[in-house]
Amino acid sequence: MNVGIYIMTNASHSTLYVGMSTDLPERIASHKEGLVDGFAKKYRCTILVYYEGCDSIDHAYIREKQIKGWTRNKKVALIQMRNPTWNDVYKELIAESV
Repeated sequence: MNVGIYIMTNASHSTLYVGMSTDLPERIASHKEGLVDGFAKKYRCTILVYYEGCDSIDHAYIREKQIKGWTRNKKVALIQMRNPTWNDVYKELIAESV
């Protein structure tokens, strides 16, 4: 899986960042290494707490916009459905991408 959306957070889980990419593993690695300037870097969002694959770039873009429009509570519910302990699931993503 390469195309998809993701949600990252910081150590205190006070900030959520929603993004999309055509290469999820590479994009998440860039966030973790602080190579991507902008919101995620400013708020130290380096923990991948949610991701999902998409069939196309168009679908990923639509899904990203949908989730970005949600309230924080709805985003938290989405994360907790698959990752109730808010663990960093980057290694899981990498394993699925091999």
